[in-house]
Amino acid sequence: MSFAPGTRVRVRDAWPELEGPAHIRTPHYVRGRTGTVLKRLGAFRNPEDLAFARPAATIPLYHVAFEQAEIWPENAPGDEFLIEIYEHWLEAA
Repeated sequence: MSFAPGTRVRVRDAWPELEGPAHIRTPHYVRGRTGTVLKRLGAFRNPEDLAFARPAATIPLYHVAFEQAEIWPENAPGDEFLIEIYEHWLEAA
């Protein structure tokens, strides 16, 4: 699945690190949250596999924007932040 700029996406609410050693680049505070794809950055080998010297698939990477107030209520409405998230962590919202 590929996400176009402007698409609303939800970050999977997954916790693979609870099952054993894991290298996760997706911050815990955005898991289960909804954001907006701003841009596809290209496709790169999955760092979650590369960290353990496993074969790594090439996966699209996106800039996704989130409203800060939805995650940190003390922030002003309209403030947002931007993170990079690999496609396998995203689902259509």
